[in-house]
Amino acid sequence: MTNKLKYFIGNWKMFGDFNDFKIVNKINKFTQKSKNILKKKKVILCLPNILIYDFNKKLKSKFLSLGAQNCHPHDKYGPYTGSVSSFMLKKAGAKYVILGHSENRSEGDSNILIREKIVSALKQKLNVIFCIGETLKEKKLNKTNFVLNQQIKHSLSKKINFNKIIIAYEPVWSIGTNKIPNISELKVIIKFIKNKLKKTLKIKKSPLVLYGGSVNSNNVKLFSDIKEIDGFLIGGASQSSNKFIDIIKNYYK
Repeated sequence: MTNKLKYFIGNWKMFGDFNDFKIVNKINKFTQKSKNILKKKKVILCLPNILIYDFNKKLKSKFLSLGAQNCHPHDKYGPYTGSVSSFMLKKAGAKYVILGHSENRSEGDSNILIREKIVSALKQKLNVIFCIGETLKEKKLNKTNFVLNQQIKHSLSKKINFNKIIIAYEPVWSIGTNKIPNISELKVIIKFIKNKLKKTLKIKKSPLVLYGGSVNSNNVKLFSDIKEIDGFLIGGASQSSNKFIDIIKNYYK
C-alpha cells in the first residue's frame, strides 16, 4: 500500500439534481472515517453550477470540497447571456474549477481562451484543475508530447500563481472508452509533463499532475506503481457514491 496521499476529483459533468446531495453526503461520511488515508480537502466533487450553492450550504466537511466545471473568461458580471463567471462560482461556494476539458475544447475552447479563463479563476482565488491531453489521431501520429507542450505553453504563464493549479492529464481517446494508457508509457508522459511545467514556468516545486480517463475501481490499483501521479480526475464513476468510494479504497489496498 502506497503512503503517498492523492487527490480524488470527481467530475459529474451534466448529471445530478437537488436530491443527489445524498451521493455527496455518503462520500463525505466516508472521508470522515478515512482520516488515515485522506488528507484535508483532497477529495473534490465538481458539480453542475445549479447545485453548488445548495450543496455547499448543506455540506459540513474538513475533507471534501466542491468545484465547478467551467467558467467564462470575464471574471465578474457582464453582458454574456447564459454564461457564469468565476466570481459567481466563488460566491456560490466553489473552491475549484475544471478548465480545458476536452469536451469544452471540442466546443471551441482554444488554448488562448483557456488561458483567459485560468487568469479569471485565479483572480477570484479559485483553484484550477487544468486538463490537457491528446486525441487518438494525435497519439497515432506520435504527437502526444507536441500537443501537451502546446497546451501548456499557450495556456499557462510564468505570472500565474502555480500553487493554485492542478494539472489533469486526460488522453481524449481514453475518456469514456474503458481504454487506459499502457502503464509504462503513462509514467513517461507524466514525467514529461512535470519536466515541461518546471522548464516553462520556471518553478522549483514539483507540479501536481493527475490522471483522468476511464478510471474505475478495477483498474485504479494499476496506477499505484506510478509514484509521479498525484491523483485522479474521475468522470462517470464519480456520479455513484459506491463506485467513487471503491476507487479510493481499491487504490489504497
